[in-house]
Amino acid sequence: MTLIETQQDRTDLPLVVIPSVFDDMIEPLREAFPLLYGIARVRMHTDHTFDTHEFVRRCAGAQAVIVINVHISDAMLTELASHVRVLAFGGTGVASYVNLDLAAKLGVRICNVRHYGDAAVAEFAFALMLEITRRVGALDRQLRDGSWDGAPGLDLNGRTLAIVGLGGIGGTVARIANGFGMHVTAWDSGRGDPARFATHNVAPVPTLTELFAGADVVSVHMPLTDETHGMITSEHLDAMRPGTIFINTARAEVVASGALEKRLARGDIPAGLDVFDTEPLPADSPLRSMPNLVLTPHVAWRSDSANRNLTRQCVESIASYFTGGDYNAVTPGVAWNTGK
Repeated sequence: MTLIETQQDRTDLPLVVIPSVFDDMIEPLREAFPLLYGIARVRMHTDHTFDTHEFVRRCAGAQAVIVINVHISDAMLTELASHVRVLAFGGTGVASYVNLDLAAKLGVRICNVRHYGDAAVAEFAFALMLEITRRVGALDRQLRDGSWDGAPGLDLNGRTLAIVGLGGIGGTVARIANGFGMHVTAWDSGRGDPARFATHNVAPVPTLTELFAGADVVSVHMPLTDETHGMITSEHLDAMRPGTIFINTARAEVVASGALEKRLARGDIPAGLDVFDTEPLPADSPLRSMPNLVLTPHVAWRSDSANRNLTRQCVESIASYFTGGDYNAVTPGVAWNTGK
């Protein structure tokens, strides 16, 4: 690990710390640093850590922190709030990474990023579908192990894809699905704009139960909010016919706790999961031993273009905070001129 710092001599400027980062984000972040010239200095640690004590230690003296794929516990947030005024998260559904009510109470602004990786996540949802239906990864391992047996596959063409949430990502999934020749249905919190459904060639379905019951593939694309937390229940999952594929690249918490594990334990539906209630996925998680699953470590959002969009938005949100703006603010926090 090395440190990358900007404007080190400008100790009159607030300090932005990036305590943990993935390798593929280092250069995109550096490209965005000029946005903070004359506004804030930056200190970036060039490795990724899940050690919460080390994370907090690295944030010492910072007024702003960019948070990449790290969950901020209430204890961490309370400690950071003694000097940090803004946390910019590299993700959209920040409610699963930090206690927003506590942040508001402590006067810490929370920022997210928006529509930064619609294509990346949508394409990854299809990568999971294709791994389940055509088993490319498994076939690669089979061949390398000396077998030429192969395996039968399933077509996506002509099957029904049910999308839960027709926002930016859900709409992109619908567009790709149309290209595959799929019949696309969706439910969007009961507030879906008819014109949006028509634009994406999607048939609206009035209830989640009906949506799940009529699907060959279900793909979840809802943000995590108080309203969506646990919105997919055992009843909805039970409505899926045997063989229905379940895909989640959104947030695990939109599914009621324990409901998915219970449904998957029957062994009659396959699933592709990129998100989990606890991340990293614990070594003793029952999901790890289920043969009907494809599991990936919350990476749907990580692509070249998504990285550039995400990192720039994080830097812009901090620059906006220090200059009196509210770009991407989820909680308002204390204004910088009174928060020094």
